[in-house]
Amino acid sequence: MQKVTRLFDFPYYQLEKHALDKALVSKKNGSWISTSTQEYINKANAISRGLLRLGVKPNDKIAVISLTNRTEWNIMDIGILQLGAQNVPVYPTISEEDYAYVLNHSEAKFCFVSCGEVYEKVTAIKDQVKSLENVYSFDELSNCENWEKVLELGTDTSNQHDVEELMNAVNPNDLATLIYTSGTTGRPKGVMLSHSNLVSNAIESSKRFPIVDGETKALSFLPLCHVYERMLIYLYQFRGVTIYYAESLEKISDNLKETSPHVMTAVPRLLEKVYDKIYAKGTELTGIKKKLFFWAVEIGLKYEPYGQNGWWYETQLSIARKLIFSKWKEGLGGNLSLIASGSAALQPRLSRIFNAAEFGLMEGYGLSETSPVISVNDMRDGGFRIGSVGKPIDRTEVKIAADGEICIKGPQVMLGYYKDEAKTKEVIVDGYFLTGDIGELDSDGFLKITDRKKEMFKTSGGKYVAPQLLENRFKQSRFIEQIMVVGEGEKMPAALIQPDFDFLQAWASKHNINISDNTQLIRNEQVLTRYQQEIDEANEKFAKWEKVKQFRLTPDSWSIEGGHLTPTLKLKRKIIKEKYISLYNDIYEH
Repeated sequence: MQKVTRLFDFPYYQLEKHALDKALVSKKNGSWISTSTQEYINKANAISRGLLRLGVKPNDKIAVISLTNRTEWNIMDIGILQLGAQNVPVYPTISEEDYAYVLNHSEAKFCFVSCGEVYEKVTAIKDQVKSLENVYSFDELSNCENWEKVLELGTDTSNQHDVEELMNAVNPNDLATLIYTSGTTGRPKGVMLSHSNLVSNAIESSKRFPIVDGETKALSFLPLCHVYERMLIYLYQFRGVTIYYAESLEKISDNLKETSPHVMTAVPRLLEKVYDKIYAKGTELTGIKKKLFFWAVEIGLKYEPYGQNGWWYETQLSIARKLIFSKWKEGLGGNLSLIASGSAALQPRLSRIFNAAEFGLMEGYGLSETSPVISVNDMRDGGFRIGSVGKPIDRTEVKIAADGEICIKGPQVMLGYYKDEAKTKEVIVDGYFLTGDIGELDSDGFLKITDRKKEMFKTSGGKYVAPQLLENRFKQSRFIEQIMVVGEGEKMPAALIQPDFDFLQAWASKHNINISDNTQLIRNEQVLTRYQQEIDEANEKFAKWEKVKQFRLTPDSWSIEGGHLTPTLKLKRKIIKEKYISLYNDIYEH
């Protein structure tokens, strides 16, 4: 019996337990192309043999950079890992400067890219990366060698014995991958995860997945370079789930209808978009249909699990499900009954409405450093509570420190940050990983995140934003005295700005804007246009998801006396947000 202790054991386990005709399915030229479990293993072995012939050795780093999720990614992953080498997935849309940093820091020997767009970025910085020997592409490009060259190198099976020797030498506690996360200093940190970190997380998280082994379909679209989707890909393999790879975010609704999956993962931002789309369709209805639609939404927004609202509510809910929510399900492929949400905080209203509509939306919590899952909700056995991130998974100990910080111990805690012992020692203390999040465990063992200790936040799309980096750049403007970047759990970053009123008044009179009252001045069209220019200029050096998309100017000055600033002039973020909550709500249309 195949025992899974290393990541490359998953496909072999699948072959033994649930050999699938359709293990991995990607769309090519308009058709869904399936790869069976056996074919997956055969190709991974061919890649291993080919890489060996290219001189890849244990502990070499191979970068894989793909704009979309695809079957080739998995084949490369297993092919690399079987040799005791490490797969370094890189987020495709980071800046060229970050590409150079990650490839140099990891000392990547080879790089596999998805397409021309990524290839151009790598080519632009290739000269700066001394370790990089060659680049291969999954798509056919005229100016880049194709990955099939490596497969062809591996058609000769005479060195399969060497591959197997190297596989046998891989220990569960050996390094499997480096996941580069955006650090507050602006330089990505390389999170070192072992085979055991990810294997244990996939197996323990799997216990919270109410799916039928060998008969379930999943749609995958969250980036595989993020540990969240990647761990779930291993979990799916463990449970014999057929994995369909979505073409892109834009094509998700088409792909859902084409593949009718039972399960998918999501980030809150995507669920917000789905809900907004459904809601917008409801507003276009007329007469009784419109009334029924909004009656069902109202019912859904009051949802509590396990019949807590009583029989009368349950009766109405079952009518709403028959008449309205069943159509929502049809629109998303008809089978969807489990959505795992992570990467950012989920609004309770989304949890209520999607569960009322029987989508099985379950929120979890974790970090790259914890492979990632720490806790997750589960509808079965009373394991679901709205507003919580569920109970910790098995073998995971959660401790709340005196200052409220969530500290965790378990097999999923990373080995450390690559080439950075000092940072590792800051976050792993006495075997506990310090998450930087503030939370509480209730008497029933449910974990609740209440605040962030670190100032870095995530948008609802699951992207990290380091506000201080942005603020420091924006404050270079003569027009800006103080700025606070906001957007935790929202669709985009935005900013509250206190103008340098002396400078602004001088600029205004020079431009024949004769307004002495600050409140009126900050509403002037010319002034707002000028601030927009400053914002656009400062935004230039930041990645797309970090850019400040909107701003509001505050009429008064921020001060220690006013409660905006600490004695050392640091922003009191919570208080500033409360003071200008109407401006904040105006930005995000709350």
